[in-house]
Amino acid sequence: MNPALELRALRGATTASANSSEAIDAAVSELVAALMAHNRLQASQLLSITFSVTADLDACFPAGIARRRLGCEGVALLDCQQMAVQGDLQRCIRLLAHAWLEAEQIPVHPYLREASRLRPDRALGDPSHTSVTTPAGAWDPAGTAPPSPAGDPADH
Repeated sequence: MNPALELRALRGATTASANSSEAIDAAVSELVAALMAHNRLQASQLLSITFSVTADLDACFPAGIARRRLGCEGVALLDCQQMAVQGDLQRCIRLLAHAWLEAEQIPVHPYLREASRLRPDRALGDPSHTSVTTPAGAWDPAGTAPPSPAGDPADH
């Protein structure tokens, strides 16, 4: 292990335009590419990625897409179904990745497409949103973060 690197957890989410292999492939590829690019990651820095999908997405496995299309051969990958919450965003794909980042690097958590509504503070790729990152360890004890659909923004 390089002492200049720290293990970090990275979050992100996107939506698929339909419940089809093609639509899920496009969404997962875009999400993982954004995660890699905005965090200046190489595949060798990734330890694991867990994908969760809403119950309305069952056409294929996001982890299989990441493995085939994005060169994540040595990364532990897992798929699971997101907990069903009334009013949650439809056709949503979320990820939790663990990666080695430079100690001073501020992690970027990409929220794309319709998922940008879940975490507007982390939205990427939408001209109406500004990419904002929260410094590592930041905490909002007053709970002043704006609410998002289906619960607390930190849940997404």
